[in-house]
Amino acid sequence: MKKLFFIFIGAVLFSIVDGEAQRQQFNRQESETAFWERRNTFLITEIGLSADEASRFIPLENELKKRMLAIGRECRNSIRESQNRQKMTDAEYSKLIDCYLDSRIKEAQLEKEYYEQFKKVIRPEKLHKYRDADAKFAREFLNDMQRTTPSQRNNNNRPSNRNNNNPPNRNQR
Repeated sequence: MKKLFFIFIGAVLFSIVDGEAQRQQFNRQESETAFWERRNTFLITEIGLSADEASRFIPLENELKKRMLAIGRECRNSIRESQNRQKMTDAEYSKLIDCYLDSRIKEAQLEKEYYEQFKKVIRPEKLHKYRDADAKFAREFLNDMQRTTPSQRNNNNRPSNRNNNNPPNRNQR
């Protein structure tokens, strides 16, 4: 359940980046590519995949995530549009809730289908590590997004504690 939540949040964050004009569209494509490269590297390291396992697992896993993003895209667009309205009817709220729940069900079915394919590529132990690594990446990605400004994200810069009014967490001391 937590994994689906992180996937949904990650998907929403991933889809929020909208470009303006051609330059920003290029930056978005560049950012999207960097995101997938960063994510894949993280998963390979955290799971401990061999080169052979990675060459078979990562394309399948990326395909799964992209299909899951596509499933929820219409629902996310509806939610985004509803946020611009001042007043909604109960029927409109019900439609949004149904859309959200239906997409979660479809995502779970798709995930189960892909997990059967994953089992043919990596051992169950590594598949379990994948679930943990996927959730860990989502948490770290969200934390990075919260700590950086849009210009820092576009430049792939890390925030410094000097410019941040928040005290460093215990792990940064």
